[in-house]
Amino acid sequence: MLQASALTDKGCVRSNNEDYCRVDPDLGLFVLADGMGGAKAGEHASRLAVETVAETVQEAQRRDSQVLLAAVEAANRRVLQAAHSDPSLEGMGTTLVAALEVDPGLSIASVGDSRAYLLDDDGFRVITDDQTWVNEVGRPLGLDEESLRNHPMRHVLTMAIGASAPLTVNYYSVPLKTSALVLICSDGLHGVIDPPTLERILRDGFNGESLEDACHQLIDAAKQAGGPDNITVVLIRKAALDGSNPLQEAAPE
Repeated sequence: MLQASALTDKGCVRSNNEDYCRVDPDLGLFVLADGMGGAKAGEHASRLAVETVAETVQEAQRRDSQVLLAAVEAANRRVLQAAHSDPSLEGMGTTLVAALEVDPGLSIASVGDSRAYLLDDDGFRVITDDQTWVNEVGRPLGLDEESLRNHPMRHVLTMAIGASAPLTVNYYSVPLKTSALVLICSDGLHGVIDPPTLERILRDGFNGESLEDACHQLIDAAKQAGGPDNITVVLIRKAALDGSNPLQEAAPE
């Protein structure tokens, strides 16, 4: 049984919100997108991509990893077609992370630099790999983290929905232990809040806070750190049938 909650905020600097997410526990689908483009094109790209993924999964005769990958490919085609048919949308694109419940866990597909993290009794870790210049070029070149944080190419994506066809989609199969928690977020969160702080907030959520409260705490932390970008979080938890919480015993001191 999966429980989920989501929250999005425009942050402290941006005048509009180009992030978009959809949480559908009945469908077993959880999707987040961070749009980009002039005027309101980014908003259009993120919404179109997320809704296309949901429509494709809903219409499929089966729900598995292949359906998820096909849904992401369909989203890419839809965004490319929309930009081609409307000059005001030219150049729009979006990141995307989509998670589909496939027993005994989640199939996750990602494009761009929105991320998925996993917290369970083995610890807290990132699942996805950023498709960015920093991750695919800068680090292999041996640049140190301080240089990468200030590099002029630090915000450059190497892949995005709507940027090209064919599309390179990163795929992950993630088994979920009882009470495991998955965090999906845009870079408005992970770009300003370090992993130890994310873990602390999430573990606090296991000590009595609801998933909705944990979402608010994550958004508030990013805004207190300046909120330079739109912030979106999706939390997915595999609930224990007896209500127990193994992560409380596993929490670091």
